[in-house]
Amino acid sequence: MRFIDQYFYKPNFWQKILALIVLPISLLYYIAATIRRHIGFLKDFHIPIISVGNLVAGGSGKTPFIIEIAKDYQDVAIISRGYKRKSKGLLIVSQKGKILVSQQDAGDEAYLIAKTLTHATIIVSKKRVPAIKEAKKLGCKIILLDDGFRFNFKKLNILLKPKLEPYFKFCIPSGIYREKPSLYKSADILATEGIDYQREVKIINPTQRMLLVTAIANPSRLDEYLPNVIGKLTFRDHYVFDINYLQSQAIKQKASSLLVTQKDEVKLQDCPIPLSIMQLRLQINPIIKKKISHYIESYA
Repeated sequence: MRFIDQYFYKPNFWQKILALIVLPISLLYYIAATIRRHIGFLKDFHIPIISVGNLVAGGSGKTPFIIEIAKDYQDVAIISRGYKRKSKGLLIVSQKGKILVSQQDAGDEAYLIAKTLTHATIIVSKKRVPAIKEAKKLGCKIILLDDGFRFNFKKLNILLKPKLEPYFKFCIPSGIYREKPSLYKSADILATEGIDYQREVKIINPTQRMLLVTAIANPSRLDEYLPNVIGKLTFRDHYVFDINYLQSQAIKQKASSLLVTQKDEVKLQDCPIPLSIMQLRLQINPIIKKKISHYIESYA
């Protein structure tokens, strides 16, 4: 387990001391997050908006959850910030399934969604209001908002609660919460991993000697789905891979392929090393899907 993951989930004695030392900074973060949540008036865009969010920083399965929900609908737009992309401002990544930009400009998660959903429109923008207006202008009838819990919009709020909970229930940096954990109670739908949604992983193109290469939040959550691997190379979330380094490691460890997640795969499209893919799909509780459907139908 990486230092940062151990610090948040299984801290040793000295990491616990460090978390307590920086607690005043966490208090300031909590105050800022609370003020930001209560600023401004409620905005009604007169279109069904489903927000899929979490309270912890990364690793709860928002992207596959959004993909699984969006599969059931036509004329749907997915709006994301496009974290760690090279482009700036509002960008249409795909329109009704046609991808319009590169992975570098879209960001890894937005590009993965665009690649997977061949009927949807994907927009990235730090400012969600103009993105929602653009989606409506493009004729979209339903909007899925990635990480939109904090925005004061009229919407259906879905919060995902990961199976692995942080050790401390503190905000960043003492803990990994972005807002106070008690806000789980304010969700319209609280989906708990392992109860309301299950991860199913299938290995595509498996080989005899697979080397795990991944740049996702909390990579230790992959462990229960891993086949036999000859080694693990883990990097920070959204890391841009150095192909030359990966080639040298593959040769050194005599790897027959790199085992990667779908999120990692979109950044390795030009990689000369064979890829084995951990294809992830979520099974979502039908009751949750029905609630989402009823919400959308209320706008008909």
